[in-house]
Amino acid sequence: MRWIFLGLGWTNVALGVIGAFLPVMPTTIFMLMAMGCFARSSPRLERWLLDHPRFGPSIRDWRNDRSMSLKHKVIAVGSMLVSGGIMMGFLGKVPVWIIAIGLVVIAVGVGFVLTRKTRVERPQS
Repeated sequence: MRWIFLGLGWTNVALGVIGAFLPVMPTTIFMLMAMGCFARSSPRLERWLLDHPRFGPSIRDWRNDRSMSLKHKVIAVGSMLVSGGIMMGFLGKVPVWIIAIGLVVIAVGVGFVLTRKTRVERPQS
């Protein structure tokens, strides 16, 4: 079972890295899933992800108190709205029911993000 979680962890890291470069694909959710897999398979890799300078802070915030920074909330909601706008641009080329499903998924995602606790950035002194 350990090897399965290890493989899933690395798969999620790869998807997260791809998502860092593609605006239509999320990053953080894949890193959160990778952290969960690494927690069950490799304490060393779990620590690596938690200490990562780019992904670690968001993962630790989520793990500690299920919070998101305001910056990440704005990015998440903004990218979902842009994706919805792009999808609406294809309205004539795609069946309406597919667009409707996409918009419902986006609405659920936006609702989820907006109802999470916002972590307040503290100025460094």
